[in-house]
Amino acid sequence: MDKGIRRWLIMAVFIATFMTSVEITIVTTALPAIISSLHGLAYQSWIMSAYLLTTAITTPIYGKLADAMGRKRIFLWGVLLFILGSGLCGFSPSILLLILSRALQGIGAGAVMPLTFTIIADSYSFDERPRVMAFNNTAWGISALVGPLIGGFLVQYLNWHWVFFVNVPLGIIVFFLTLVGYRESAGNRRNLKIDRAGIVWLATGLISLLLAVQLLDSSQKRLLWISAGLLLAAAGACGLLVRRERHFSDPLIAPSLFARPTFTVQIITALLLSGILIGYQIYFPIWLQSLYRLPATIAGLVVTSSSVMWLLMSFAVGPLITRFAPKKITLCVVTLQMLAYLPLIFAGRQFPSWAFYVIAAISGSGMGIVISMNTILCQHLVGKNQIGSATSLLTLGRTLGQTIMTGIFGALFNFSIRSQLQGIPFSWVNNVISSKNGDSYVAHRSFIDGIILNSLHMIFLSAILLFLVVLIVNWRDPNNKIVK
Repeated sequence: MDKGIRRWLIMAVFIATFMTSVEITIVTTALPAIISSLHGLAYQSWIMSAYLLTTAITTPIYGKLADAMGRKRIFLWGVLLFILGSGLCGFSPSILLLILSRALQGIGAGAVMPLTFTIIADSYSFDERPRVMAFNNTAWGISALVGPLIGGFLVQYLNWHWVFFVNVPLGIIVFFLTLVGYRESAGNRRNLKIDRAGIVWLATGLISLLLAVQLLDSSQKRLLWISAGLLLAAAGACGLLVRRERHFSDPLIAPSLFARPTFTVQIITALLLSGILIGYQIYFPIWLQSLYRLPATIAGLVVTSSSVMWLLMSFAVGPLITRFAPKKITLCVVTLQMLAYLPLIFAGRQFPSWAFYVIAAISGSGMGIVISMNTILCQHLVGKNQIGSATSLLTLGRTLGQTIMTGIFGALFNFSIRSQLQGIPFSWVNNVISSKNGDSYVAHRSFIDGIILNSLHMIFLSAILLFLVVLIVNWRDPNNKIVK
C-alpha cells in the first residue's frame, strides 16, 4: 500500500476513533442532566446498555463479514448507521426513544470500532502496529480534552440533546473520506457461508443475559424469578452456540481462535477491565456532580485525565512487549490500578475531589498499556485470514464487559439507594444526581448525600473484585514470551 493511500486511511481511522471515543466522554458528562430531564434514574443504565448491547451483538457479525466481503463496504455501512442513530438520539423526547436510538447507534458502532483496528492490522506489520495504534490513540486524548468541555458547555448553555448532534458531521467526514480515499485489496475477500444459527444463538444469549442483569434491580420477586430464567436461557443459548460453532463449516466465532490459551486470556482481561472502565466513566462524574456540586464541565474532565494517560502510556507498549512477558506486564499494571481504587470503598464526604483525577489518571495509564497490548496480541496470535474475526471478538469482549457491568453497576446502585430511602421519595435522589437540581432539597441534603455515597462505595467494591479476577486469570497464563 503506497504512502498516499495510507494517509487517507489513517486520517479516516483517526477521525472514526475520535468519533466513537468522544461519544463516551460527552454522554457520560451529560448523563446526570439526561437522567434528571427525562426522569430516568431507574433506567439510567439502559442509556449505556442499549448502545453496548447492540454493539456486542453486531461486532462478531461485522468481523466475519469484513473477512469475507472486505473492510470498506462494512465500515461505510456502520458509519451510516452511527450517523443516523446519533441524530435520532438528539431528537429523542423521552427515555424510551433515547434508549431505542442508542441501540441503533450501537449497531453502527459494532462495525466502526473493530474495523479501525482491523484496517490498521491489514496495512502495517507487527513491529509497526504499536506505533500506529499509539498515534491513533491520540484521538482518545483529544476527545478526552474536548469532549467534557463540549458536553458541559452544551448541557449548561443549551440542553443535553445537542451532545448527540456532535457526531453527525464527524460521521459524514469519515464516510466520504473512506469512500474516496480507501482502496482495498481484493485479497481480503472470500466466499462466505452465513452462520445464521450462530447469529441467532449469540443474539439470544446476549439479550437474555442483559435483560437478566437489568431485572436484578427489581424488588419484585416475580421479576427476580424472570431474571433467573433469563440467566438459564443465556447459559443454554451459549451452550448451543458453542455446539454449533464446533460443527459448522464457516462458524461465526471459530473455535480455532482459542487454540492458544494466551488469546483467551487477552479476551477475558479486556472484558473485565472494560467493565471497570465503564464504572468510573459513569460514576466518577455522578460522584463529583451530586456530592461535590461540581458543574458538568468540571466533573466531566475527570475522564480526561484517564484518556490523556491512556494515550501517553500506549506509546510504551511496543518497548514493553519486546522485553517482558505479557502476563508479567499485566500483573504489575493491574496491581497498581487496584491499589489506586482501594480508597474509593472507604472515601467519606471529605475525600478530596482532586484525588478522583489522580485515580482516573492511574487507571487510564493501566488501560493504555494493557488494552493496547490485548489488541496487538490477539491479532498476532491468529492467521491473517482471521484478523478481522479476532479483532471483532476482542471488541466484543470489551463491549460485553461494559454492557454487563453497566447493568450490574446500575442494579447495585439503584438497589443500594432503595434500601436506604427510609421514606424519602426515590425521585428526590433522582433529581439530586444532577448538580443543577440539588439545591431544591437542602433540608434533606445530608441524608440524600449519605445514600448516594454508600451506593457509590458498592460500585467500587465491585471494581476491586474484578481486578482480583483479572490478576488470577493472568497469573494462570502459561505463555512467557512472544514469538514473532
